[in-house]
Amino acid sequence: MEEPLKIFKALCDETRLRIVEFLLGGEKCVCEIVSFTKRTQPTISIQLSKLEDLGIVESRREGKSIYYKIKNKKVIKILKIIKGDEK
Repeated sequence: MEEPLKIFKALCDETRLRIVEFLLGGEKCVCEIVSFTKRTQPTISIQLSKLEDLGIVESRREGKSIYYKIKNKKVIKILKIIKGDEK
């Protein structure tokens, strides 16, 4: 699948878009993402898995916690353009 298609497929879901927008602020623990999105932990885990499979985010484990951050820098640029913050 071509990269632009992967990016837009990832961002077309409201929950995934909210997760990625939240991650613009830097690496976050799953518990922070769950709290921010007000979705259930299983729902967030499914969406994070899809984002990781599409190459949008990456994760790391620290003890029992899993942290996510944006992997694809083009996604950051796209979101900044959409939000009108192109700097």
